[in-house]
Amino acid sequence: MRTTLTLDDDVAAILERLRKSRDASLKDLVNEALRRGLKDMTNRTKRHERLQTRSVALGRLRIASLDNIGEALAVAESELQVILVDANILIYAM
Repeated sequence: MRTTLTLDDDVAAILERLRKSRDASLKDLVNEALRRGLKDMTNRTKRHERLQTRSVALGRLRIASLDNIGEALAVAESELQVILVDANILIYAM
């Protein structure tokens, strides 16, 4: 079958490089590329396995609230020492 195709510049450049490196005709390269592309396009998408993420206990939150970014950064950078008095009381020391 004879037809006329208008190729984008980037596609034409890739085909030309392949043609030179493989010493193949443009017709053969276009047919191969179309076959591969059409095969990929018509194959059913593979079912992917569901990913499951394991949960990990990271311990207690070391700051009272994440609302105060300065406090969170100070704790993270070890400028503040956190002392846990009980489940509801945290004391910060410099």
